Amino acid sequence: MGGGGTLISIYPEDLTFLFELDKPCYCNLKVVNNSEHHVAFKVKTTSPRKYFVRPNANIVQPWDSCTITITLQAQKEYPQDMQCKDKFLIQSTRVAASTDMDEIPPNTFNKEVDKVIEEIKLKVVYTVPSGSSDDSGITSLGSRSFKSLSDDFTMLKNASIEEIQTIQRLKDERDNMLQQNQQMQRELDVIRRRRSRKSDTGFSLTFAAFVGLIGLLVGLLMSLIFSSPQPAA
Repeated sequence: MGGGGTLISIYPEDLTFLFELDKPCYCNLKVVNNSEHHVAFKVKTTSPRKYFVRPNANIVQPWDSCTITITLQAQKEYPQDMQCKDKFLIQSTRVAASTDMDEIPPNTFNKEVDKVIEEIKLKVVYTVPSGSSDDSGITSLGSRSFKSLSDDFTMLKNASIEEIQTIQRLKDERDNMLQQNQQMQRELDVIRRRRSRKSDTGFSLTFAAFVGLIGLLVGLLMSLIFSSPQPAA
């Protein structure tokens, strides 16, 4: 499931974090450009000190996509009833193809009369590692009492939790590497197409000159043959 508008779509439609005490948590968002235009987006949140967003602004090429990695900073205690009121807002708008993604103008997302700014709102959901605690116990205990119980349980299950965290980190790194490889592949394809067009033009001009030269030589040869005196009978 995903949310979206005319310009972009967002997958998934909720930010789900595997919540653990004293450890950062990660979540990936995929931004898909649904249009034939270059689209710039910007990510905002109601709790900017809790989250690290990379990239928090970017430009997506027509029909292309981009991955956003959002990191929840390490927290010292569980939220009440594991409920989170944080919200995210993703703004998007059309930009010129020549716009530099590293230098997006500050007024790009200003709401003006002749500019269309689409907004997508996302909510944050916290989950706990499988087997770390019963869900009914989470909803019934306060944050401090739950923290003490969780600390005792973490001592028993620390190895499995570290494995889960390691797997999540490796998946995030893999996704980032795949994204970078795809971007490099697109750039290489553009370079190859440009070189191919240049080589095709050079070849056609050379071939035309060669054919013209052959025609000239044939013409001269024919002229010499027909202009030479005929032998006497």
